[in-house]
Amino acid sequence: MPESASFTFKINPAQAGKLRGILEEKGFTFREVPYTLYGAQKQKLTVNAYTSGKLLVQGRGAKEFVEFTIEPEIVGEAKLGYDEVHHPEMFQPHLGIDESGKGDFFGPLVIAGVYVEGDLPRRLLDLGVKDSKLITSDKKALDLADEIKDLVTAYRCEIVVIMPEKYNDLYVKFNNLNRLLAWGHATVIENLLMRWPKCPRALSDKFAHESLIQRALKERGKQIVLDQRTKAESDIAVAAASILARAAFLDRLGYLGERVGVSLPKGASAQVKAAARAIVKKSGADVLKSVCKFHFKTYREVIDGDLLG
Repeated sequence: MPESASFTFKINPAQAGKLRGILEEKGFTFREVPYTLYGAQKQKLTVNAYTSGKLLVQGRGAKEFVEFTIEPEIVGEAKLGYDEVHHPEMFQPHLGIDESGKGDFFGPLVIAGVYVEGDLPRRLLDLGVKDSKLITSDKKALDLADEIKDLVTAYRCEIVVIMPEKYNDLYVKFNNLNRLLAWGHATVIENLLMRWPKCPRALSDKFAHESLIQRALKERGKQIVLDQRTKAESDIAVAAASILARAAFLDRLGYLGERVGVSLPKGASAQVKAAARAIVKKSGADVLKSVCKFHFKTYREVIDGDLLG
């Protein structure tokens, strides 16, 4: 289990108090952490009990501490190491699909899919795979994506990268982000089904009605059970896909920044708007359009501001 392994629980004040006593007995050092009842550390293992009731255990030895202390003594329920019992569907053959870049002004939209079967879900869990939004470091996401690719191989994963110029053309064609997303998800599903035609199920995060993706699927894809649900990234195949999508997004974002000579921030913040203005000032509106999603209001604000200025 990697040093970066982390686990979260929901605990009440009485459980937080009991845990503090256990941590004191085990020789943890306490420290002030914002928004916590207390933070504790011993070597590279940290335990933070937040005022919201969230408990975060992370670092080296986190898995063992959860398995032998948190579960039996605090929450009274054993889940770690029993994933097959609590989530049997995660260990059955299926595709997981997720996307990255949907809310980012700069860069592409990336949709990735991963097919799992056999012992692959367990091996991905052991690798430390989790929802990419829980991975705070871009470098960790990129490194983990490389490890995932080595494990699943190209034959079990599919990554569709829609660069800004193509994205803008498709957005005009579909005139709706959800329809564009459905087309991308359907493309990933169809491509993976060409290699794994007996796959029974595809799972993705819920972003629109299931019929939107179903209509975008071709004959091969229409035979599969399509499952959409909120927080689908808790599934190991979807989590792996989310990391691959994020890594591909980051890679292309860096490439586009080098191409225009301006560092391209993620998201749609004031920093993003400043970078957009720098591109327009340096190279013109057409160059900006070639590296951004032009239906974002940021585009019109920058262009109109440039014209007014």
